[in-house]
Amino acid sequence: MPAMPTLTDYFPPMEPYLDVLHVDDDILVVNKQSGLLSVPGKDTSLWDCVEHRARQTWPTAGMCHRLDKDTSGVLVLALNKRAHGRIGSQFEHRKTTKSYIARVAGIIEADSGLIDLPLATDWLNKPRQRVDRDNGRSSQTEWHVIEREQNATRVRLVPLTGRTHQLRVHMKAIGHVILGDAFYAEGEALAAADRLQLHAAELGFTHPTTEVFTTFVAPTPF
Repeated sequence: MPAMPTLTDYFPPMEPYLDVLHVDDDILVVNKQSGLLSVPGKDTSLWDCVEHRARQTWPTAGMCHRLDKDTSGVLVLALNKRAHGRIGSQFEHRKTTKSYIARVAGIIEADSGLIDLPLATDWLNKPRQRVDRDNGRSSQTEWHVIEREQNATRVRLVPLTGRTHQLRVHMKAIGHVILGDAFYAEGEALAAADRLQLHAAELGFTHPTTEVFTTFVAPTPF
């Protein structure tokens, strides 16, 4: 297993400082860079994050959901309590739509599929997660091949549930770990990319005021 990242490994990207996709009176939608936390970490050295950066311009900004530090892509923050409650409820009741782009090790022969494997915390290797068929929480991921490369496959991933590290563990479980994954990849798959090749490309939800369902898109950086 690769060594667990430590606090001294945290060097969040500064350019762009905050990549804003959309802002209005209720919501702020950003494209988070890989390597930047969504919210502050427990240690005082992990204060720099999307939420902190947003609050420098929008003091009431609050995160409605999170992405892993090494995952890039679309994040929505609420700018008032009413918006936060309405958007948060959509995440809680699975009324949002999400899709991710990933590059994974090896060639996937089928064109699409469903991964249905329960997940649980790997307590001996936190924050890693693992497949646990006896005690894990139900977890499902749809996948669709976009392109087959020489030694890798580009896929669109649609999480039907929202477990920690779900996409990363599910892809590893079917033998196609995400390239550059410091937690789950080893050897050539880890060395194949200088960042986790996972990007939250699309996020759809109903606007808390206009009540129009809107999908926000962030271009895939790899």
